[in-house]
Amino acid sequence: MEKAVDYMTHEFSGVRTGKASPALVENIDVEAYGAQMKLKQLAVISAPEPRMLVIQPFDAQTVKDIERAIKESKIGINPHTEGKVIRLPMPELSEERRRDLVKTIKQMSEEARVRIRGHRRDGIDEVKKAQKAHEITEDEVHTLEKEIQELTDKYVKKIDEAVGAKEAEIMKV
Repeated sequence: MEKAVDYMTHEFSGVRTGKASPALVENIDVEAYGAQMKLKQLAVISAPEPRMLVIQPFDAQTVKDIERAIKESKIGINPHTEGKVIRLPMPELSEERRRDLVKTIKQMSEEARVRIRGHRRDGIDEVKKAQKAHEITEDEVHTLEKEIQELTDKYVKKIDEAVGAKEAEIMKV
């Protein structure tokens, strides 16, 4: 359950909030050297200004591959190449785009909730198997099921808090 929450918050870092963050592009897949690689493996990504990302490839031959991968990704930013450096200016987010981003994070959070409910189901199934094998008593079954539900509620609450914080960050002009 902890991993599901961690994965969701990592996914949230890739959702644009209007300010430049290297996390926005570091996991873009780039076709380079005949293989799929993450952008962070091919270049240094920095944010010298609040609304600008600068990508400096380790190898100048990968500039075109990186530029193509950024254009094909769904981040909605057009790269500007200047020699060996790629600049990504962050445009202002419109109200409509902000609402779309909020829908996206809510979708991500629902996927995390589904993962957590799957772990809850797995835990309860294990408890029932142990009961059938006469390893635990019926009272212990109820206690364990209650503990599993409390854990589930705790992690769902963490998801809700993360969604609220990210939504506020996106909607802030």
